[in-house]
Amino acid sequence: QDRLRQALGDSFRPELMNTPAARLAVLNSLVDQRLLLLEAAKAGLGASDEALREVIGKIPALQENGQFSMARYQSALAAQGMSQAQFEAQIRQDLTLQELVSAIGDTGIAAASETGRILAIQSEERQVAEFRIAPGQFAGQVRIDEPEMRKFYDDNSKRFEIAEQARVEYVVLSLDALVGQTAVKDADLQAWYDSHRDRYQQGEERRASHILILMPSGDSEQAKARARAEELLDELRKSPERFADLARKHSQDPGSAARGGDLGVVARGTMVKPFEDAVFSLRENELSDLVQSEFGYHIIMVTGIRPGKQRSFAEVRPEIEAELKRQAAQRRFAEDAEAFSNIVYEQPDSLQPAAERFKLKLQTSDWLPRNPTPAAMAGLGQLGNAKALAAIFSDDSIRNKRNTEAIEVAPNTLLAARVVEHRPASVRPFETVKADIEAALKAQGEAALARSAGEARLAELRQGSADPLSWTPVRKLSRQDARQLPPAAAEAIFSADVQKLPAYVGAEAADA
Repeated sequence: QDRLRQALGDSFRPELMNTPAARLAVLNSLVDQRLLLLEAAKAGLGASDEALREVIGKIPALQENGQFSMARYQSALAAQGMSQAQFEAQIRQDLTLQELVSAIGDTGIAAASETGRILAIQSEERQVAEFRIAPGQFAGQVRIDEPEMRKFYDDNSKRFEIAEQARVEYVVLSLDALVGQTAVKDADLQAWYDSHRDRYQQGEERRASHILILMPSGDSEQAKARARAEELLDELRKSPERFADLARKHSQDPGSAARGGDLGVVARGTMVKPFEDAVFSLRENELSDLVQSEFGYHIIMVTGIRPGKQRSFAEVRPEIEAELKRQAAQRRFAEDAEAFSNIVYEQPDSLQPAAERFKLKLQTSDWLPRNPTPAAMAGLGQLGNAKALAAIFSDDSIRNKRNTEAIEVAPNTLLAARVVEHRPASVRPFETVKADIEAALKAQGEAALARSAGEARLAELRQGSADPLSWTPVRKLSRQDARQLPPAAAEAIFSADVQKLPAYVGAEAADA
């Protein structure tokens, strides 16, 4: 339900989860997920610690000033009622499933003869020398008169359009800004801690390693798997110091085998019950008996024990302060949002009253395009919002210079704007673009002359005329190297008939 609530937001309805169809769908999903994880284990797939750290470190909600914040991480876990081990186990599982899907998608089947042909093509190399005819060699040979430029201007008027633009003043009411303005008394922090001490108890955690022999289907195969696990257990009882080595060689858990079976820190509630019971019943460096779970047979060793403890007030104070500030700011934002919306609507000729009442900065934008490209939209900050731009460029906003309504441009963020200056769409005058047009037409003409000269020289070479050209030094070129060339050049080189050498081909360079 937590994941659905995050995905659906306000549309989430918990009562829909309490239907037979919904419960069956959830059960089927869990079964499918379990089967996929078993297949991933058989295929030797799993998420590394490095991948796990990278994913968690990139979660925006856990960052502060662009950097991962452990305080935010712990606060978020506390708010969700999860331990660090539980959350990381969930992320690791998701990454493993993604790896399995990717592995399946990248898999193909081909006949041996076809595979051999493909490999031969991929490993093919050509020895190549180049001679370039650059457009710059024809500089000064192209003359462009004004009628040509006028015709180009008239035929391509859209190239010289200036989009409709507006400059606005605007104010932003946001929850984040209110959090920064909110103060919490020390007594309130202490009272919260005293009444929520259970939330700040750190349960006992253990570092564990295991060797897993997967549970196959069929009684006879299961018996063989158990016998293999018992052999490994006997060997470890004689030489427990070989645990990591044997785990690397024999464990069928792809997530831990390469690390000598190390699972990292394990908290209660993060593993299947038989496994968890065994982990929390062992002493440090003690070897378990054979433990059977739905995954197979485990041999477990606890390599470290971190006793549970009550986190001190000083330790958790930043988390409590952040939580209480946000709670207070959330209540204030709910009240202010309605009042903010009302004041920008009821006093439509100025945003100054809203700025003064809510102590907001009245900001002024640069020129905003009506229909920015995605890249330009990203550079507009809070004004880079389709709904906000639609309101800014509405007839009422442009003609009457009235405030827009309060617009939610991000979660818990309201923006209102007012147009202070407007430029309608127009076409740049010919005289202002004349030089650009002349340069473009000259470049086209020079490129055409270079192309014609190249085609003529290529025809001469193919007919066997003398070769007085200054070629570049010969170099080997593989198909991998050819990816750096324009596609037309790579295709020409590797499709050339090499039965008779030298073979001459031509192609237009990327910088021509």
